[in-house]
Amino acid sequence: MSIRIRFIVVIAALSFIAIGGFAWLSYSFTYKNSLQEARNKGEIVSTFLEASRSFYRTKQRPLIMDIVDKERFYPEIMSGFTVTRGVWEEFSGKLPDYKFKQASIDPLYPLNKADSDELKLIQEFDANKILKKKEGIIEKKGAKFFYYAQPITVKEKCLRCHGDPKDAPEEQRKLYGTTNGYHWVDGATVATYITYVPIKTAVDAAKKSALTLFGYGLAGIVCLSGVIWFFFEKRIIAPIVRLEKRTSEISLGKKLEEKIIVTSGDEIGSLGNAIERLRISVLKLMEHYKKNS
Repeated sequence: MSIRIRFIVVIAALSFIAIGGFAWLSYSFTYKNSLQEARNKGEIVSTFLEASRSFYRTKQRPLIMDIVDKERFYPEIMSGFTVTRGVWEEFSGKLPDYKFKQASIDPLYPLNKADSDELKLIQEFDANKILKKKEGIIEKKGAKFFYYAQPITVKEKCLRCHGDPKDAPEEQRKLYGTTNGYHWVDGATVATYITYVPIKTAVDAAKKSALTLFGYGLAGIVCLSGVIWFFFEKRIIAPIVRLEKRTSEISLGKKLEEKIIVTSGDEIGSLGNAIERLRISVLKLMEHYKKNS
């Protein structure tokens, strides 16, 4: 392998590694920013829903409970879960990719049944009462989401509808039955409010950005290699080849009278000057030999 090819290969390899590193840094930076954005959105949505629930619990529900007969049950105005779900359904009409669930171990409403991942979150909240929120990355049906979860802890007033079934409003029993969603215990964590923010678009954008950077870098490597090849051939290889040819001629006693002209002041110029001195020495030696022969 010629020196020029080895030089280009080394430069290209180093450039390739550098561009790959920059592409990875670009992906990591964009990905982290995407996660931070998803975290912020998840927190905003969850805070909004929590504010809605708080307003319902403290302002609306006490009035409703004073007005409505205790045996009557209207989920849309008497169930905090239903109110929150209704607010979310209106919200999700604008952002359909977002998901929200009142995941419960044993819910009245079947669609609130916690899956295996959500069940683990509920158990973790129940085991650690100090933990007030949990967030991270989770995969659902092949799609990645950033989740933001908060615990739902049973309070005494919850037991009116979720304690002993016979104490629950009659209309609730007719609507949901008496099998699921009962026998909750005061202080236990039985469910979690969990918001899912999609991150697929953001991750795809991070990948695209990294691939674009890598593509531009690769094109730059090709252009740089071409420039280096031209410069190397013209300014380094060609002068060395000429000096190598002249050195071979001098070693064979040819063209000793032809002066080696050097114009560069770099190492190649120094090599040319050294070969020129060698030419002069060989020429003098040959002349001396002819005189004495």
